[in-house]
Amino acid sequence: MIPGKYRSVSGRAANNVNCGLHLVIQTSSLPEKNKVEFKLNKDTSSFPGRLSQHDLERNYSSRQGDHINLVSSSLSSFPILQRSSEEKILYSDRLSLERQKLTVCPIINGEDHLRLLNFQHNFITRIQNISNLQKLISLDLYDNQIEEISGLSTLRCLRVLLLGKNRIKKISNLENLKSLDVLDLHGNQITKIENINHLCELRVLNLARNFLSHVDNLNGLDSLTELNLRHNQITFVRDVDNLPCLQHLFLSFNNISSFDSVSCLADSSSLSDITFDGNPIAQESWYKHTVLQNMMQLRQLDMKRITEEERRMASVLAKKEEEKKRESHKQSLLKEKKRLTINNVARQWDLQQQRVANIATDEDRKDSDSAQDPCQIDGSTLSAFPEETGPLDSGLNNALQGLSVIDTYLVEVDGDTLSLYGSGALESLDRNWSVQTAGMITTVSFTFIEFDEIVHVLPKLKIKFPNSLHLKFKETNLVMLQQFNALAQLRRIDQLTIDPQGNPVVNFTLWKYYVLFRLSHFSMQKINGTEVTQNDMIMAERLFGILAHVASSELPQYRLISILGDARKKQFRYLLESKGKKPGIINEENNDSKRPVGENTNRATLNYTTRDFYNEKLEEIKEKKKFCKTYIEDLVKEATEINMKNEALQKLWPQMFIELVRDAVIEIRNKNSYMKLCLQQITDQK
Repeated sequence: MIPGKYRSVSGRAANNVNCGLHLVIQTSSLPEKNKVEFKLNKDTSSFPGRLSQHDLERNYSSRQGDHINLVSSSLSSFPILQRSSEEKILYSDRLSLERQKLTVCPIINGEDHLRLLNFQHNFITRIQNISNLQKLISLDLYDNQIEEISGLSTLRCLRVLLLGKNRIKKISNLENLKSLDVLDLHGNQITKIENINHLCELRVLNLARNFLSHVDNLNGLDSLTELNLRHNQITFVRDVDNLPCLQHLFLSFNNISSFDSVSCLADSSSLSDITFDGNPIAQESWYKHTVLQNMMQLRQLDMKRITEEERRMASVLAKKEEEKKRESHKQSLLKEKKRLTINNVARQWDLQQQRVANIATDEDRKDSDSAQDPCQIDGSTLSAFPEETGPLDSGLNNALQGLSVIDTYLVEVDGDTLSLYGSGALESLDRNWSVQTAGMITTVSFTFIEFDEIVHVLPKLKIKFPNSLHLKFKETNLVMLQQFNALAQLRRIDQLTIDPQGNPVVNFTLWKYYVLFRLSHFSMQKINGTEVTQNDMIMAERLFGILAHVASSELPQYRLISILGDARKKQFRYLLESKGKKPGIINEENNDSKRPVGENTNRATLNYTTRDFYNEKLEEIKEKKKFCKTYIEDLVKEATEINMKNEALQKLWPQMFIELVRDAVIEIRNKNSYMKLCLQQITDQK
């Protein structure tokens, strides 16, 4: 048999090796003669001085194998090869034992000059008995049952090793084959590329149809020009950019799903032919133009020549893709910035609530136990607030370093919604908002802001965003129904959303009815996403109508007028004046005053004073009390002193009266002397 089964990529199967050798078999008209031609499919410079054309191209007049005998020996378990002298002369440097049903390698003696040896299509399980063939340059063991590469350490001249379609699980024992040019290991069970870094002259490597999941460890293969990795399970590729001579890379039918997993290919300057067909990446719309844009040196893609028009289109599409990528990165950056800022605002909010709770706890302890150390703090109330993290790429990490400790509030306009996070965001209402943006805002959301702070900016909200109809509150410390009274100062509210998180007021059963009653002049449509019905309005009036009447009737007139606005004051005065007039007599000029203006008078008496304002008033009242107390004390002190003086005078008066009478009697006892004395005093005064 002739060793003629070496085929290129287009030979044995579409996925087999381009081993670099072609065999052309031409059968002459004479059935007993064949013409056999071996030809090395590579540059003539690949084997300089080692393999001449004369060695590889010969014509033979008879069919090799006709005179080969395998003789069993009693001294050995291996068959012994015997060839006729004619066979040795005609085929002195080659031997084919193809399809001989061999289970072991026979002993080959007296054939030390062999250069080409073919064991294709047998059942050999182990490579052995060929260590004496030290001039061998080609060994073909395709389609056998070999499980381990072995027995090759003495074949230092071996250039072509074909071990396709065996049962090999590991690449090993190739240390001495430093001259190897073609290595075919397709159709085995190899899971890892290893132990080939020393093959610096290897030109063709075929690892198709194995169990490879990744490609790496290719350093040192400086002569490799063709790498076949078809039909594996490869998900990523590395080290290919370190192959300076690689021209053809076949990656068809693997599990490559993104260009990032094969990005090293873009750095290969020698690669001109590559295949990705049969991979998930080849199904993507951006596949072709991404590959062409990143691998400008390619001449063929998926076995098709690349045209200049395709390169131009790829460049245009790649630019658009890059713009989309930048925009996506920008949006991701903004989204992550928003997340980190909200996390930071949430931490600040939690710390603030914790401090308030600790202060309240300390005050309660002081009241309950005056002997307790006032500086002592219960450590059990302290809690940690770990920073929320998520998977980020390195670019986002670099862009967002330190952001979470810098931004303490966030203002976001998303369509028709204005979202405010943190108390610092309330300052944004003082900005010069454009008319278009301000008019577009219909929903305002407050998060991590004290409701009492929000109350102060409600007048600004009414002016800045006249079309705002929907208010949302989350983590705003809405704790009592009276706080809803503050919303009455707005121009209009159609929807109100109170998130249960951070707003204990929603735990009250009747809070929605109170809102509907107090803000009835807004004719609200939804509360927490639920439609408001006429029955809800009737129930709200029944529950809280009497409360409003009692509240307004118990207030003094001056106090009631101070609560109402100007328009309401006119209406209220008109109502008071009309009580004394006869029925049916109506002043025409008061017709406008009689008409309802905004909210009902009874409801208007239900107002809300913020904690800060209350504290300010409380301080003012304390100052007045202090002043009054001091003033009264001074008056009492002065009155006491006067009274004490009066009592002392009463005690001293009798004696004083006696002395006055005595002195007067003594002075007028001598009338002339007294007159002279008086005249003298008058003269002295002048």
